[in-house]
Amino acid sequence: MTALLAITGPIYLIVAIGYLCVRAGWFAKADLKVLGLFVLRVALPALIFNAVSSKTFTDILQPQYLLVFTAASLITLGLGLAWARWVRGCSPSQAGIIGMGMICPNSGYVGFPIALLTLPAVAGMGLALNMLVENLLLIPLTLMLAARGESRAPWHRLMLQSLRDLVRTPFIMALLLGLLSSLLGLHMPDVVQRMVNLLASASAGVSLFIIGGSLAGLSLKGLWGHITPILLGKLFIQPGLVALGLWLWNQSGLPMMSSDLQAAVLLFSAMPIMGIYPIMAMRHGLQDESAAAQLASTVLSFFTVSALLSFIH
Repeated sequence: MTALLAITGPIYLIVAIGYLCVRAGWFAKADLKVLGLFVLRVALPALIFNAVSSKTFTDILQPQYLLVFTAASLITLGLGLAWARWVRGCSPSQAGIIGMGMICPNSGYVGFPIALLTLPAVAGMGLALNMLVENLLLIPLTLMLAARGESRAPWHRLMLQSLRDLVRTPFIMALLLGLLSSLLGLHMPDVVQRMVNLLASASAGVSLFIIGGSLAGLSLKGLWGHITPILLGKLFIQPGLVALGLWLWNQSGLPMMSSDLQAAVLLFSAMPIMGIYPIMAMRHGLQDESAAAQLASTVLSFFTVSALLSFIH
């Protein structure tokens, strides 16, 4: 137990420090927005580029990782959409946003710092693989489902629009540049490499501080009934299906990836909801529920991730 707390403790202590600093008035929510822009537009892109460009192209393309994580996410999404539409009676746009909360983990802000402490050899690769699936499939797909409820445009046009919007973001540009650098075998000059390393190293701590600060002032009162299925999907169903997929693959006799990468895909899938989830949900009228779900998933993940790390080790 002491060893597990040594791993997860620093992560959640930084989250707690961010929370306390905002509650004490040392930082305002507007300050967090500036820090968030720095992470999203500078530090996280540097981290992604570093993680991808430092690997060979064959190392990055791990079909078992991509297939297992994608399949588990899509099944979880289907269950979430069915619950939102047929049980809760949500609109199609709201169902898409609820599904997003169940399948989009906080890979960069929470997942990578934890993976860096527990699985340092594959943390960067796991982040890159997760980013591929999340940003090129899961986020565009759920945004398309949400937009489909408000527009009569063909689904493929909505999907292309979502992809075009994402491609313009700095972290997707960094991902694509990293893939190109890896494919061509390019090497940066030492000065540039050190600069990228410094920027990338700022991502983890600042990201966790922002997560903690953004939780200050949020309330879960009266929202548990709405967010509990989202929490079950994100913290239990998605990682459970990933574990099942890994077991089925290993029983099939097909070539297996390393045990560290298997642990990485399971760990990343068990992360709380991504940090930009409330922003995505705002235009669809689910900002309160999404913020509450993010708060609850971040707090509960301390226990669920600790339990998963105990299982992995």
